[in-house]
Amino acid sequence: MTAAVPTKNRRHGLRPGDAPPGPLRQVLGLVLRIFLCLVFGLPLVFMIVSSFKPDLQIFADLGTFNAFLPVGELNLDNYLGVFERVPFATFLMNSVIISVLTVVLGLVVNSMAAFALARMEFRGQKVVLGVILATLIVPFETMALPLLWWVNQLPWIDANGLSQGWLDTYQVQIVPFIANAFSIYLFYQYFDSIPKELDEAARVDGAGWFRIYRSVIMPLAGPAVATVAILTFLPAWNQYLWPLMVVQSEELRPAMVGIDYFKQLNVSWGQIMAYASIITVPVLVMFIAFQRAFINSIASSGVKG
Repeated sequence: MTAAVPTKNRRHGLRPGDAPPGPLRQVLGLVLRIFLCLVFGLPLVFMIVSSFKPDLQIFADLGTFNAFLPVGELNLDNYLGVFERVPFATFLMNSVIISVLTVVLGLVVNSMAAFALARMEFRGQKVVLGVILATLIVPFETMALPLLWWVNQLPWIDANGLSQGWLDTYQVQIVPFIANAFSIYLFYQYFDSIPKELDEAARVDGAGWFRIYRSVIMPLAGPAVATVAILTFLPAWNQYLWPLMVVQSEELRPAMVGIDYFKQLNVSWGQIMAYASIITVPVLVMFIAFQRAFINSIASSGVKG
């Protein structure tokens, strides 16, 4: 009987000895959850349902609940029109390449920077961390033009030899977003919570700093890795302004820029909804996959004896 009380309290997010919430509070909590689900879920439902409807049907259903229901004339013409109107496979592959490389390289670079700040001791450590965090208050729009100038001055070796400027390349869409102050801060906070006695024990066994980072700290950082991966993937996938500024070739454009094709000449809202539905799928898959990894990491991480 005594073992059942902590389990029940954990289910409600309570500490042992706290009373569970009353019926009224539970009902209000359920109503709030349903309301939030409707607020965030109905726009997605409208987008997906509208992607199967012709434009006339979409406008006819506006103002009624039919806008959220798969009723009326439904077909796949909008999805077929997406592939006919734009090189969608190319745009989608570009977004996958850019987002995956940004996430992978960002995890390595930001975690190593955070490890140095959280586990190693050197003069000016807090100053460096403060400068990194200060960059969070600077919006990207204020840095876009100076960054555009700098990337146009960088050298690059291509098929024709050494050339100047990164414009209209993959690397200009990836490299500027690898290092991220918020990701460093998340890793720093998590690394700082891990007992430093683990470092001392590893150094006694002859491990260097990189071995400690790779074999001791990172295996315990599953929740931080999952969180940073999600928060890095979303802006990389949704990037619009920067690719619009630095990419001119159609074969290098990501999926978000491709939506501009549907605003030219005859605007087809059904095709726009179909295009938006398709490019939303990878985001949902990414979130669901790393959400499970996040939960599993919390359950399994720790020091095992």
